[in-house]
Amino acid sequence: MFPPDSEGFDMSQLLQQAQRMQEQLLSAQQDITEAEATGSAGGGLVRATVTGAGELTDLQLDPSVVDPDDVETLADLIIAAVRDAHAEIQRRANEQLGSINADVAGLLGGAGGAGNPLAGLFGGGAPGAPGAPGAPGGAQDTIRGEIEGDERPSGQGS
Repeated sequence: MFPPDSEGFDMSQLLQQAQRMQEQLLSAQQDITEAEATGSAGGGLVRATVTGAGELTDLQLDPSVVDPDDVETLADLIIAAVRDAHAEIQRRANEQLGSINADVAGLLGGAGGAGNPLAGLFGGGAPGAPGAPGAPGGAQDTIRGEIEGDERPSGQGS
C-alpha cells in the first residue's frame, strides 16, 4: 500500500490536515453566503443584486424599461438580471472552493503523484488520468461500449 522504503504516514498529521481543510471549507462557505453579486440585463437597464444565499437584496430598473403595455419584457429582463447575478455567485464559489477541492483530492490520494503515500488508497488517480473513470479507456468507456453493444475487444472503445 505504501511506496517502497516509505515509513507510512503520520495519522495525527493527516488528521490535522483534514481539520485545516474543514476549517477552510467552512470559512469559504461563510464567505460565499455573505457575498453579494450584481447582474444586469438589457444593457444595464435592469440590475439585480443577490447574496450567496440566494436572497435578492436590490433591484434597479431604468425608467425607460417600465412600459405598462409590455410588462412581459420587463419580467424577462428582471429574470435575466437575477440569473446573471446568480451565475456570478456560482463562478466565485467555484473559484473559491476549487483550491479546497484540490487539497481534498490530494489528501484522499487523487493527486500528489507517487510521492503521496495515500495515492490510490481510495481508488484515486487524478481525474482524466489513464484508467480513471471518465478517461479514454476508463471504466465508463467500457460500460458505454457494453451498453451500446460494442463488439470490439475491451480497450478499443471510443
